[in-house]
Amino acid sequence: MTTPLVNRLSQDPAQPRWVVTLRDRTQVLIRPLAHTDREAERTFIEGLSAQSRRFRFLGSIKSPSEALLDRLTDVDQVRDVAFVAVVPEGAGERIVGVARYSADKTGEQCECAVTVADDWHGRGLGTALMRHLIEVARARGIRTMESIDSAENLEMQDLARFLGFHTTVDPADARQVLHRLDLAGSVST
Repeated sequence: MTTPLVNRLSQDPAQPRWVVTLRDRTQVLIRPLAHTDREAERTFIEGLSAQSRRFRFLGSIKSPSEALLDRLTDVDQVRDVAFVAVVPEGAGERIVGVARYSADKTGEQCECAVTVADDWHGRGLGTALMRHLIEVARARGIRTMESIDSAENLEMQDLARFLGFHTTVDPADARQVLHRLDLAGSVST
């Protein structure tokens, strides 16, 4: 697998920005998600296939509720971190991927998620988003990153394995798997 090329644009740790060249040579800007991305986030979610929405939310939704959009876009970028991958579209930007984590009260463990627009699968975007998320989590002292996913989501299982996550079947629900990454002892590939 070819590693995406990365150019760090911002040295401000509170507002990191990267331009990433993907395997197919397209470029995306990865930046923090902002509350002003609310409508773009709605469009992104509604543009996902039914299967991608089910994998992301572990249930069926067609359109996000206002409360869900509030939760997804009200990100403090400290305890909760979210990055979007955007490309120019018309006079604005189109979100083509989102990666996020939410840390527990101790700040030592977080739960993460990554979603890529269906027409952007296979380009290395999920890998690039997760690498940046892992980098930020590690720099902030988070020791363990976890994700709960559908056992049917084979692309996520491949990504988790590639990034060094250990995967087990969820003991509470065999239809789900748990991915766990030790950030204190692992080095991102």
